[in-house]
Amino acid sequence: MKFILASQSASRRAMLDAAGVPHDAVTAQVDEASAKESLVAGGISPRDLADALAELKARKVSGLVPAALVLGGDSLVALDDGSLLDKPESREQAADHLRRMSGRTHDIYSAAVIAEGGRAVWRHVDRARLHVRPLSEGFIQQYLDMEWPAIAGCVGCFRIEGPGVQLFSRTEGSQFTILGMPLLPILDYLRIRGILTS
Repeated sequence: MKFILASQSASRRAMLDAAGVPHDAVTAQVDEASAKESLVAGGISPRDLADALAELKARKVSGLVPAALVLGGDSLVALDDGSLLDKPESREQAADHLRRMSGRTHDIYSAAVIAEGGRAVWRHVDRARLHVRPLSEGFIQQYLDMEWPAIAGCVGCFRIEGPGVQLFSRTEGSQFTILGMPLLPILDYLRIRGILTS
C-alpha cells in the first residue's frame, strides 16, 4: 500500500526520510486560511484546531488517491494568553511574534491524521511546552538576519534544529512534536498497517 504525506513541509519530509519511511509527498490544495478563520470563529480549542486542519489536508488528498494511506499534519502555537500565532508574512511580523513570545511560555500542538478512502482512520495530537527566554531587540534582529526568510513558513518563527534553539530556556515534550509531527505514534500505526515491518 502506498503512503502519502499530504504536505511539502521540509521538516515533516525530513523526519519521515530519517526514519526510513517510504512515502510520496503531495500538496493538499485546501484553503487553510479560510478553514482556520471559520473554526476559530466557532470557538474551537487550539488542540482541536490543529486536529481539524490535519484532517482536512489528509481527507483532501485521500479523496484523490483513495487506495493509499494519506497523512495530514498541522502545527500551531498558542501563547499563554490563549492567542494563536500564524506563519509570519513579513520580517516585521516575525519580529513582532518574537517580541510577543519573549520571556513567556507557549504550547505547540502537532496533529497527525491518516485518511484512507477519503475518511479519517487514525489520529493523534501531541502538545509540547516551550519556554522562551527574554529576547533583546538586538538578538531578535541578529536572529532574523540569520533566519529570515527561511522561517517564513514556520509557526513560531523558529527552526529548533537550527539557530531557533537559541530562543528557548527549556522545552517540555517530544522533539518530534516541536518539529511539527508526532512521529513515534505515526510509526506505530504504520507498523500496524504493514507499511513498516513490525
